[in-house]
This record gives sequence, structure tokens and C-alpha cells, in this order.
Amino acid sequence: MAGEPQADCLFCKIVSGEVPATVVRETDTTVAFRDINPQAPTHVLVIPKVHYSDAASLAAAEPQITADVLREAGGVAADEKLDETGYRVVFNTGSGAGQTVFHAHAHVLGGRGLNWPPG
Repeated sequence: MAGEPQADCLFCKIVSGEVPATVVRETDTTVAFRDINPQAPTHVLVIPKVHYSDAASLAAAEPQITADVLREAGGVAADEKLDETGYRVVFNTGSGAGQTVFHAHAHVLGGRGLNWPPG
């Protein structure tokens, strides 16, 4: 069920503490941790503690938690000093866009030039 932890979800297991992660920030509604396959010098994932498969379904069901994810993305950027040089926040939605874990999450990327268009 949407919003409920999923037994087969890697990110739900990180939220519950079953799977370790390098946590850099945590609130009542979010967890931020370093990506295990970083695509930039700073690559942190910000996830809601509730399970929704992607950003669109999270936003439709839990707009306040969606805002919390974005606020924490900004907090990560400030903590990592990326707010001084620039950073990117990315939500991949669907396998065609590169989503590999189907639990909504934001990528906070920075510490190098990020060209446009991406990819």
C-alpha cells in the first residue's frame, strides 16, 4: 500500500535501519545519505520516510512531505557548501529516466560542472 514500508524496497530498509547508509541529515519525515555510486563529488539522496514509488505519486498524496524532501535537498546543498557554487536536484521517474530504486528520492549533485542538457 502506498505510504507503507515495502519489504522488498532498499530505501525502506535504509529508513528502518536494516541496511546501513552514510546518513548526512535526518528529520521526522526524511533521510539524506550519500549515494553508493556517486556521479559527482557530492551526490546525496534525499528520501521520504514514507514509501511512494516516484516523485509524482509522492507529490499527489503527500505534498507537505514532498516539500520536506526539497527543503532537505537545500539543506544538504548548504551543508556541503554547494549553495555557493551551484548544484542540481534531480527526480528520476520511471526506468526510462534512469530510476532504479522505486521509492521516491531526490539526487543532490554538485562539486563539478553540470552540463546541460544532462545525459
